[in-house]
Amino acid sequence: MGTPVGVGVIGAGNISDQYLTHLTAFPDLRVLAVGDLIEERARTQAEKYGVPRGGDVDSVLNDDDIEIVVNLTIPAVHVAVSEAIIAAGKHVWTEKPIGVAREESQRLLRRAEAAGLRVGVAPDTVLGPGLQTAKRAIARGDIGRPLFATTTLQSQGPELWHPNPAFLYAKGAGPLLDMGPYYVSALVHAFGPVASVAALGLKGTETRRVHSGELAGQEFPVEIPSTLSVLMDFERGGQAQSLFSTDSPVARHGIVEIHGTEGTMVIPDPNTFGGEITITRPLTDPRVIEQEIVQMPLEGAVTGRGLGVLDMARSIRAGRPHVATGEFGYHVLDTLLSIEEAAAAHSFVAVDSTLGEIGSLPADFDPHAATL
Repeated sequence: MGTPVGVGVIGAGNISDQYLTHLTAFPDLRVLAVGDLIEERARTQAEKYGVPRGGDVDSVLNDDDIEIVVNLTIPAVHVAVSEAIIAAGKHVWTEKPIGVAREESQRLLRRAEAAGLRVGVAPDTVLGPGLQTAKRAIARGDIGRPLFATTTLQSQGPELWHPNPAFLYAKGAGPLLDMGPYYVSALVHAFGPVASVAALGLKGTETRRVHSGELAGQEFPVEIPSTLSVLMDFERGGQAQSLFSTDSPVARHGIVEIHGTEGTMVIPDPNTFGGEITITRPLTDPRVIEQEIVQMPLEGAVTGRGLGVLDMARSIRAGRPHVATGEFGYHVLDTLLSIEEAAAAHSFVAVDSTLGEIGSLPADFDPHAATL
């Protein structure tokens, strides 16, 4: 069509800064409006990032020049807002998770398909050079046949820094539903769809306290497990063990190790777009105790949140599938909910959904090029 793709944003909260920083810098996108239930917040963000309009949600939905709407609302209303976007005749990119329940998320995908519209789902960190370079290396056989993975996310919890963290401990969030999508998405890109899961879960405390901002000192309930120990079995072979916890004073996050028959690959924090990739080779001589560690160069430009929106925009124009599809997002949600169910039942639970071929970005994908 020869023109940038018009984009609108619904939700002007904390994460909108990260999205707007990059969305407004990509030449193939044109951010036209920001909407929020608190209109003044939307106007402030629009002015800050040079977006023409900021106002209510309807001002985004009713703008005929907007083709993709970015849904940055809280998880509990992701589906409701995404369905309103579809009803307005626009493609939707939603923050993770796609929804908080299977039925509503499947309904969203059916409605989008019936309308001939696309759904894209965060995290788009998996589209960054960190994970995509690692994925190409695994496919080349750089570590032989992938056998198993270990991942770790542990911290004291987001209430230490977040000014209003209660929603992060509500249904649809917690360390599993809030941070788990980064780790599970990375593992699915590396190993393929998940077949079954097992888990144990616990709550460190029944309530938490806000530590910063205007709500400092206020207590709120914990509705979900704050620590989960997880096993995953993949359809195409391979296993993973993962820890998700906000009950540890020792912060340890971003650990993703993929162990293969010919080496162990350590990939970057899946909540980032770049980072370091190393491969540790097995010892071959008992007289040599120092292992060979190879550092791999990243392929592609490191940017930030909004990369998935850009891939969707270019894919719409080219008539090809985008990478971070609604179906991928649903499989990740299905896996996460199955983990919750496995923790409650203390048993393995089958993951009913599956995926076909999982797309990738080409090594020469340039976010800063004007291609439309």
